[in-house]
Amino acid sequence: MEIGIFALQGAFLEHRQALEKLGVETTEIRKRAHFCDRLDGVILPGGESTVQGKLLKDEGLFAPLKEAIEGGMPVFGTCAGLILLAGKLTNDENVWLGTMNVSVKRNAYGRQLGSFRADLETAHIGAYPAVFIRAPYIESAGKGVEVLAEHEGKIVAARQANMLATAFHPELTSDLRIHEYFCNTVCAKK
Repeated sequence: MEIGIFALQGAFLEHRQALEKLGVETTEIRKRAHFCDRLDGVILPGGESTVQGKLLKDEGLFAPLKEAIEGGMPVFGTCAGLILLAGKLTNDENVWLGTMNVSVKRNAYGRQLGSFRADLETAHIGAYPAVFIRAPYIESAGKGVEVLAEHEGKIVAARQANMLATAFHPELTSDLRIHEYFCNTVCAKK
């Protein structure tokens, strides 16, 4: 199995380290040439969604990525990655990839100083120590979306077909179970 990690901006290194601990081969994607057919899935890391969206377009990655996701390639988006996948942003006119049937509120928990940790009961995983940094949340989930976790009544993790998304940063914990869950969905797709 080989997972591509978009390394344009954000917490891509931490995702790579988590996958390597699971024995998964990774490729950092910075240019169109790095995004290839041999990849079994991709990760859109946390960071700044507007910067990442613009860089995806500037590097010629936006259209091929959207096409691959719509074609069934497994994708895992964390924080900014969730925003990139969202079909609607409730407090921003931009829609980036728009592949996931969710409405997302950007920076819903406030600024950097509003960052926090919370223990979440997560479907298919169990109790999980989540790290939220300038996090969004899902205001509504449409048809085909399975809610995986909530925090104080707000959806913070969901899955739809080949797409997994979290408002928090599993790459910033030592708990590898969400990465492992994603890898298991990739294996099931092969």
